[in-house]
Amino acid sequence: MKTHHDLDVWKRSISFVKEIYTYTSEFPKDEKYGLVSQMRRCVVSIASNIAEGAARNHQKEFIQFLYYSLGSTSELETQIILANDLELAKTEESVLEELYRIQQMLSGLIRFLKNKQ
Repeated sequence: MKTHHDLDVWKRSISFVKEIYTYTSEFPKDEKYGLVSQMRRCVVSIASNIAEGAARNHQKEFIQFLYYSLGSTSELETQIILANDLELAKTEESVLEELYRIQQMLSGLIRFLKNKQ
C-alpha cells in the first residue's frame, strides 16, 4: 500500500460521506445543530481515521485508527436508527447496507493487517 488513496474502504467511505450529507439534508431545520451535525462529523471521521492511520509509521497505529473508524460506523448506525425511529427522515435500506459494507471492509482490513504482523 502506498497511501490511503489506494484503499477501497477509504474510497467507499468518501462516497458515503456524500450519501449521508444528502440523507441528512432532508432532516428538519431544527436538527441542524443536533443529529445532523453529529451524523456528518461521524461519517467524516470514518474516512479521516483511515487516512490518518495509513499515514502513521507503524502498522499497530494504523490498526488502532481503523478501530476508531469502525467505532464511528457503529456510532453512525445508532444515529441512523434513532433518526428513523424519531421519523426525522425515511431511512433507505441502501444507507444501512452501505454502512454495513464499510464495516465489513474495515474488519477485513484489520484482520489482514493483524495476520500480517
